[in-house]
Amino acid sequence: QQLVLTPEPPRGGVHAAATNAEVPVPWSRFSAWLECVCVVTFDLELGQAIELVYPHDVKLSEKEKTSICYLSFPDSYSGCLGDTQLSFRLRQSVGRSSSWFGHEDAYNRDAPVTLQKEHAHFHGYVYFRQVKDASVKRGYFQKSLVVVSRLPFVNLFHSLLQVIAPEYFEKHEPCLETVCNEIDQWPAPVPGQTLNLPVMGVVMQVRILWMEKLFRTNIILIHFSKTTLTNLLPAPTVLPSVHELDHFKCFQSVLIHVQMLWELMLLGEPVVVMAPSPTVSSETVLALVSAIAPLRYCGDYRPYFTIHDSEFKEYTTRTQAPPNVILGVTNPFFIKTFQCWPHIIRLGDLKMSGDLPKQVKVKKLTFLHKDKAFIKRLLKGIQKKRPSEVQSAILRRHLLEQTESFILPLERYLESLMPLQRSMSPWKTPPQIRSFSQDEFMKTLEQAGPQLTLKGDWTGLYRRFFRSPNFDGWYRLRHREMIQKVECLHLEAICAADLLTWTKDKSEVEIVDLILKLREKLMRARKHQLPVKEELLERLEQSIQTIISSLPEDLQTLLHRQ
Repeated sequence: QQLVLTPEPPRGGVHAAATNAEVPVPWSRFSAWLECVCVVTFDLELGQAIELVYPHDVKLSEKEKTSICYLSFPDSYSGCLGDTQLSFRLRQSVGRSSSWFGHEDAYNRDAPVTLQKEHAHFHGYVYFRQVKDASVKRGYFQKSLVVVSRLPFVNLFHSLLQVIAPEYFEKHEPCLETVCNEIDQWPAPVPGQTLNLPVMGVVMQVRILWMEKLFRTNIILIHFSKTTLTNLLPAPTVLPSVHELDHFKCFQSVLIHVQMLWELMLLGEPVVVMAPSPTVSSETVLALVSAIAPLRYCGDYRPYFTIHDSEFKEYTTRTQAPPNVILGVTNPFFIKTFQCWPHIIRLGDLKMSGDLPKQVKVKKLTFLHKDKAFIKRLLKGIQKKRPSEVQSAILRRHLLEQTESFILPLERYLESLMPLQRSMSPWKTPPQIRSFSQDEFMKTLEQAGPQLTLKGDWTGLYRRFFRSPNFDGWYRLRHREMIQKVECLHLEAICAADLLTWTKDKSEVEIVDLILKLREKLMRARKHQLPVKEELLERLEQSIQTIISSLPEDLQTLLHRQ
């Protein structure tokens, strides 16, 4: 049988959502994971320049290309010799088509908020090599292989680069083409399924957990296994997560300040991380952002930021207060530029954490007291040479429990704003959700405050949180979910009602109006994929048909045409 391929759509438009089960759209599977793969080299006349973009038809704006070029090379102050891995995040150009993305995107609907695809930013994952090479004019081979994606899977994509980059630097473009074609055979990133991702003889086995209720840890495992002919099912080597970094390694030099850093992240405060290398800066910024999981950090953040960045002027202006952004920098120029910023973290070589009085400059802001017992536990772990991954697990668990304890009173209060199920009438518009009142919430803290032994000004912390982008992002998401919940309850009430009996003493105009409203409700439930059982929707559809069949034939014909 002849396989007919449809013409390739413009990239960035249809993407994975347009995948046809019988005739796959070229690059649709690739696009579910990656936007593109770039090679950035150093040109003596041009400086950093994009040598290659794959797939070849990818549409990057000139601004995006320039940003990728500068963010893919460590600056000269870092002195990075050998191989270096780093991450960056850049703003997408205005007007970029992303119609495939959003409420219709199945991945985002099912993934935890902290792992969802980005609407307006790209993540870049870089493998940079700088080695002496006598055949090059400047005496050094300098090149970066860059994976660009909307997904925040830092561990997965750096693991992918560790497999493909060394091979690419030896074999060049044909190798890259093979890799991209292999990625285009990968299954879509579906939460809740175990996925095998083969590339260059290595199989990465990934399981992205389904989005669960708040207060559950979402662990994503990657297994590495080398395939051989004699052993088709090798024992996998497990990487602990697709997105989590080694928090302990990232925070070890500022360990005594971890409580304060959590507060800064929770409140979305402006923070500059000054680091000796882009690897340290990017890992630290990403670790900071994830410190408030399962809350999503809703401010801007740049794991690696340079003076060439398109937002450089916007973020360094002194005519207004610093924006809600976390910047990771390595250029000493920024020491003077950001000296007026309220919160600065300076990182150097890792040391014992007790001897760093000038490493963190923070405007007096902290609301909670230090958890000295917890810090003591981690410091004791250093003395006992406790493995870093164990220390990391302890630290992550502590931060998670702290965030959960902070959010739980807010969740309880939101529940109280919901209309009662018994107030749902199938014959009336569903009742409204009560408005959020900060003062009313504050009164609930006396009985239902954070369940922690940690002392401090919790009321002040909540009041400051209400002014942060993180509260705004959290509330918008939860309010949307509450509206959907009310719609679901109303649908259930309609399905439980005897609609046909209701129509017996009603005029044709009233019955037609009911049919049209029910159809609209049914269509909205399917379009927005409300969490309602399909059998309930089918029952409603059947009720609509029964009501239509009770009408005169001319009206039946008219309604069936619509």
